[in-house]
Amino acid sequence: MQMLVRHLHGQKEAALARHGLKLWEYEILWRLRSAGEPYRMTPTRLARGLGIHPATLTNRLDRLQSSGLITREHPPEDRRSLLVGLTPEGAEAWSAVIDDQRAAEATLLAPLGERELAHLSALLRTVALAVEDGGPPLMPDAT
Repeated sequence: MQMLVRHLHGQKEAALARHGLKLWEYEILWRLRSAGEPYRMTPTRLARGLGIHPATLTNRLDRLQSSGLITREHPPEDRRSLLVGLTPEGAEAWSAVIDDQRAAEATLLAPLGERELAHLSALLRTVALAVEDGGPPLMPDAT
């Protein structure tokens, strides 16, 4: 599994380079996109979701805004708060990387037939749910 993760990570790095994005830029765009329409959230929520210090986020948002990938606006109903939003250019950049990743995953899984893909999906779902639920350890004790 680690070999496959390394392979996909390399594919992601190549996609980011092709589209002129750094990983941290992509992660911010992804967070905004995952918020759902209208693809906006507060900087506090964004920093918490990314697991970074708000001061670090401010610097990064400055750079993304100057690149035209995000906006920062005060909502009319509360001028004290701030919302970070995804611009059409930011959404396009995010989408381009996702499309490249989707293609890389499709290539990786191409040798599998429909039944094998369904079986693999079911097995991976079982493992993921066990990890999320704090279920049984993935590796049994060697005792």
